[in-house]
Amino acid sequence: MSVFAGHGDITPLQIWDGVVGHAIEGDRTTLAIVELAPNCAIPEHRHENEQLGVCITGSLRFRVADELREVGPGDSWRIPGDVPHEIERVGPEGALVVECFTPARSDWAGLERLDGRPALRWPQ
Repeated sequence: MSVFAGHGDITPLQIWDGVVGHAIEGDRTTLAIVELAPNCAIPEHRHENEQLGVCITGSLRFRVADELREVGPGDSWRIPGDVPHEIERVGPEGALVVECFTPARSDWAGLERLDGRPALRWPQ
């Protein structure tokens, strides 16, 4: 098994309605490229994993604990473990973000695999 993979080699995961993740799994870390559909939302949740992210395209209205911010391309976030957070709204053009989770997202192992879905369209 190679240590390299093209983005078409990674089977997408259905994380929430309108939210598809392309996870690269390490022993202790998960790196994910996440596609968010236009105008979707992610409900408030929390997890043990520290979460670091950066917005590549699109926009998000993002709340972490009591801080609310409109996030766009180049903006980043840091969410300590067990801190509540949500995306109130994704912008009308959708969004693409890259996120890193430590420890690895073992809870994603049970998510639906979207076999046959077109490969991720990375921005030009």
